[in-house]
Parts: sequence; C-alpha cells; structure tokens
Amino acid sequence: MSANLNAAVPAKASAPVREPRSSMNFKKIFTQYKILALLFAIALIWAFFSWHTEGGFISPRNLSNLMRQMAITGILACAMVFVIVAGEIDLSVGSLLGLMGGAAAVFDVSHGLPLPVTIVAVLACGLFLGLFNGYLVAYAGIPSFIVGLGGMLAYRGVVLGITGGTTIAPVSPEMEYLAQGYLPPQLGIALGVALFALAVFLAWRGRVNRALHGLPVGPAWQAAARVLAIGVVLVAFVRTFNSYEGIPLPVLLLLLLLGVFSYVATQTVFGRRIYAVGSNAEATRLSGVNVKAVKLWIFGIMGTMCALAGLINTARLAAGSPSAGTSVELDVIAACFIGGTSMRGGSGTVYGALIGALVMASLDNGMSMLDVDSYWQMIVKGAILTLAVWGDVATRAGRR
Repeated sequence: MSANLNAAVPAKASAPVREPRSSMNFKKIFTQYKILALLFAIALIWAFFSWHTEGGFISPRNLSNLMRQMAITGILACAMVFVIVAGEIDLSVGSLLGLMGGAAAVFDVSHGLPLPVTIVAVLACGLFLGLFNGYLVAYAGIPSFIVGLGGMLAYRGVVLGITGGTTIAPVSPEMEYLAQGYLPPQLGIALGVALFALAVFLAWRGRVNRALHGLPVGPAWQAAARVLAIGVVLVAFVRTFNSYEGIPLPVLLLLLLLGVFSYVATQTVFGRRIYAVGSNAEATRLSGVNVKAVKLWIFGIMGTMCALAGLINTARLAAGSPSAGTSVELDVIAACFIGGTSMRGGSGTVYGALIGALVMASLDNGMSMLDVDSYWQMIVKGAILTLAVWGDVATRAGRR
C-alpha cells in the first residue's frame, strides 16, 4: 500500500544548477562587448607603437602598408571563420596560398598569359583543391586536422616543384596593380559617402523591420550614435589614405569580401546551416540538411580565398616566392579566435575575425618597425593566441 502511495506521488524535480550571478554577468558583458574590447586593445597597441616610433607607426604611409599586409590575412580569415564555425580546421591554407601564388607567377611570367586568364585559372585551381580537401573531410571521413596537415606538406612540395625552388620575377605591371594600385582620392570620398549612406539605410531598415514584427526597438539615439560613430570612422579612414596615395585596392577587396561573407553568414540559408552544423551536426543531419555538402562547399570557399590571397600576395611582392605563405595559417587561425570565433564551432563573426586580423597585423608591423627579434615576435603572438582561446573556454565553461 505504501509503495502504491509513493508511486502516486510525483517525484520532485531537481532544481537546475545555476551559475553564480557574478559569473553570468561577467560572461554576458564579455560576450556583448568583446568587439569593443578588441578595438580598445588595437588603440592601445597603436598608441604604444606610435610612441616608440615617434609617430611613424600611425603615418599615412605606414598605415597604408599595414592595411595591405592585413588584407592577405583578412581574405583568408573571412573563409576560415566558416570552416571553424562548422567545427573543422584547415592547416593547409598557408601552403595553398604559396602554391596558388607560385602558379600565378608561372602563368604570368613563364607563359605570359593575359591577367584575366591567369586570375580565372588560379581561382579555378584553388576551388578544385579546396573541394578536394572538403571531399576528404566530408565524404572520406578523414579528420580535417589530418587533411590540413597533409595538405600543408604536399602543397608546399608542389610549389617547390613548379618554381624549381627559386623566386619567379618580375610579374607584369598589370598583376602588380592588383596589390599596389590605389583608388583615386575623389573616388575614395565617393566610396566613403556611399558606405555612410548604406549604414544609415541599414540602421533605418533594421528599426522598421523590428517594429513590423512586434520586436522591441531600442532608443533612436542609440542608433544615431552608432551611425555617427561609423561616419567618424569612415571620415578618418578616407582622409588617412587620401593623404598618402588613396585607398589601396586590396583594402577595397577586403571591404567587399566583408560585406559578402557577412551577408552569407546572416542572411542566407547556407549561412544558417553552417552555424547549425557547428552547433550540432547530428541534429542538423536529422533535420534534413546535407551536412556533407555543407562541409564540402565550406572547404571549396576556403580554397578559392587561398587562391585570391595568393594572387594578391604575388602582386604585392611582384614575384612568386616558394616560401610565400609560410606560417600564415597560424595568423589566420589566431585572428579568428581573437575575433571571437569559438574553437568548439557554432559561433563566430566575419567582422570579428577581421578585427583579429588587424590585431595580428598591427603586432607584426609594429614589432618589425622596432626591430624586435623574431623569436620575441613568435612568443608574443603565441601568447595572444593562447589568451584568446582561454577567454573562449572561460566564457563557455558553464554552457556544456
């Protein structure tokens, strides 16, 4: 009888384990304001190097050079975000960049192909090799770490073979212009105005859409302050570059890729599937999404961006070097982690990765100007990468 009575009484549900309020507040603040913290860190880095170089670091000429350097890492970081968000990794991007840059130099210098043909051929090769990596990961079941490690060695060997281990130079003036050309000052001003108008339109449309769907709309002054801050940044951006020779073409390309990849990540079905795969691949598969195809195309995009970065790098150096792209994969992965991409997958933004790329490029440029020993540069960048991953682990420790 007592057993039946006990069975009839529902068991008391155990209370969920709650994190301390201080820990939850810290994680919320860290997540919401991490980009602002990164921008503040960049300001401190620039102030430090400017002080020690007597203003040389923030001169228009050096900033133009800094942004051209950052463009290579940024192009790769745009695609690497998708790879990491999907729960994978690609260690072959540096060697693939070197291979595609070497192929571009061979096509341009040794065979004299027209620049459009060279660009199409190199991008097609990058897409093919990226899809090949994706096939090995998604369909052959080989871990992406192993595929990337094998590609790092194999692609470096191929570039040594096609270049004969020597630098191929000089490339044509048309190819040099890809990385060494500038947008005329008048067009730079027009671009700044157009970007500001776009920011105003997007802010207005966002508020209208939230109101139409019954979602809370923030105060108008917050949106106005955000748009005003964007305007100030654009004015400083255009004036700084126009005071030298204009906006570098690689920077324009990077801005275009930022818009395209951000749109794909936030406004397309493919983008949402990338985040779903990284969050829970099995649940995504059971919901009807072809997880293997998603991963295949992520690596295809990565290969294409390696080809594009290889073209820009060869154009910037005016030569195809067999050592180009060495250790670039470390800077790219570090940029993604610094920018807030989670090493567990399912979380990350393109603009965050580009801010991380700017951090890495600023450190490289500043320490080179101060003639810091290379081993110290490696120690500093390694420490920053470790701290970035530790921050990701610390803020997500209670969410598993």
